[in-house]
Amino acid sequence: MRLRFLGIIPNTPDTDSPTTWLDEDSGDLLIQSYRATETEAKACQEIGSIPGHSSEVPDHEVIVRLPKVMRQYLPGPDSE
Repeated sequence: MRLRFLGIIPNTPDTDSPTTWLDEDSGDLLIQSYRATETEAKACQEIGSIPGHSSEVPDHEVIVRLPKVMRQYLPGPDSE
């Protein structure tokens, strides 16, 4: 796995530092951020995604909140 650092929240202290990386082999994003609150996670489940797809979050997954300022570090749809 070859990771490339994409960005960290600007002016971050030593803690509370949402960060993004790109796995250059798979193209996957790795994201360190804040866990969604129970209220936020419930709202995501209530909205759901696509018809016929469970809105339950499996034990091996988690909903995270990525601060707006971090959007600049997310690759666009045409990036490799």
